[in-house]
Amino acid sequence: MAAKHILSSLVFLLCFSIFALSATADDNECVYTVYVRTSKAISGGTDAKISVAFYDSTGYGVLVKDLEAWGGLMGKDHDYYERGNLDIFSGRGPCLDKPVCSMELTSDGTAGSHHTPDWYCNYVEVTTTGPHIDCAQQLFTVEQWLSPDKLTVSKDSCNYSNGIKPRRQLLLPVETLLAASSSAAAKQLPLDSIIPRSQF
Repeated sequence: MAAKHILSSLVFLLCFSIFALSATADDNECVYTVYVRTSKAISGGTDAKISVAFYDSTGYGVLVKDLEAWGGLMGKDHDYYERGNLDIFSGRGPCLDKPVCSMELTSDGTAGSHHTPDWYCNYVEVTTTGPHIDCAQQLFTVEQWLSPDKLTVSKDSCNYSNGIKPRRQLLLPVETLLAASSSAAAKQLPLDSIIPRSQF
């Protein structure tokens, strides 16, 4: 119980500090902090590249093609997604209209030094905040292997309007959007003039 209380306090403090960071972001940019827990199971770790897409209840989402490259916070020599790891990532991406409530987690199946492409993920947790939105938190319990026969797992906790799941929008990687945002800023153009809202 004490450990859970400490973790909750840390998450709150992280939200507060991320809010300060997000205050410097553009109005359409939010800060996403992602926690990934790898199982302690034998051969549960991986050297694969892990990507994740988060969606809200309107069908819009954000796609991160490589979590480690986008926002790995564990240090230069840290080995991500190893047995028992709690890896933390944080970076910017387009804000969504509603809180994150759905996720697609994908491994590229690279075996690397593990000699197997399998990876067992316990859970993924995402915290979001931005200049004009409250800090929101969503936990996705995974508890399964991502293996060559199934390299993507989907989790959905959304409450859809009228019970109808909206058609999901085509997503551009966050990395591409941020590069476009930097280009727009340099030219003093709004991001929407380069990438339509429907692509977010």
